[in-house]
Amino acid sequence: MNTYVLTVRCASRRGLVAAISGYLAEKGCNIIDSAQFDDQETGRFFARISCQPETGISLEDLREGFQPVAEEFDMDWGLHDSSERMKVLIMVSNFGHCLNDLLYRWRIGALPIDIVGVVSNHLTYQKLVVNHDIPFHHIKVTKENKPEAEAKLMDVVRDSGAELVVLARYMQILSDTLCKEMSGRIINIHHSFLPSFKGANPYKQAYERGVKLIGATAHYVTADLDEGPIIEQDIVRVTHAQSPADYVTLGRDVESQVLARAVHAHIHRRAFLNDDKTVVFPASPDSYRSERMG
Repeated sequence: MNTYVLTVRCASRRGLVAAISGYLAEKGCNIIDSAQFDDQETGRFFARISCQPETGISLEDLREGFQPVAEEFDMDWGLHDSSERMKVLIMVSNFGHCLNDLLYRWRIGALPIDIVGVVSNHLTYQKLVVNHDIPFHHIKVTKENKPEAEAKLMDVVRDSGAELVVLARYMQILSDTLCKEMSGRIINIHHSFLPSFKGANPYKQAYERGVKLIGATAHYVTADLDEGPIIEQDIVRVTHAQSPADYVTLGRDVESQVLARAVHAHIHRRAFLNDDKTVVFPASPDSYRSERMG
């Protein structure tokens, strides 16, 4: 039985939940999972509802019938088949831990996505990517050719049909124009020392300052460098007995995990932009089912 996922974001109004659930019931859909949040500060309503049609109604008919409800409440909404894999483009430079982790999770079905390509400004991981039968695009970036390089990148995005771009330690700053065009569709990972430890060797700086916790942050990319809406974070404890090399090892491990969880939230449509923040609903049963199907 197909499982459909309805996502809704709009101004909060009385009757929203009744209108949504009433429509689904009318069309013979059984709600199997539902999450909602009413933000009292912004006055916005967010919902993610998983349902299964028991009448054989098609996804297209369900979408068409929901349109009047969406218009009445001025909703930003989507209705998707949970079995359809999101098309993802990965970007990487010379650090491959996040790329390797994503490829492994994709290969075993823990991350049910279609990787439509990998873009890099280096050739370091070309063989790895090609050996996975994934298209590899080498786009060299310099100060002089940056506009042309970004134009090539957008050609790859359009030609591949990529719905999400994942910066798996891609060490080039994207232009404001590209960030705005791809708003809500680019996820980045970075160590959580920013802005305390900027520049080169952040883990060495952390070691020298005797930090006790290191971590990572995954966020949507905006024109403000490393300050986009946060999707996922995590930390790991360190001690005085560990070396800078230990910090790097632990840091890369937590970066990989945090990025994977952020991508998981996005592809299952659990992450919603809410101005400079996000609303991220917990993983639902249908997301685990789709993992097993993958």
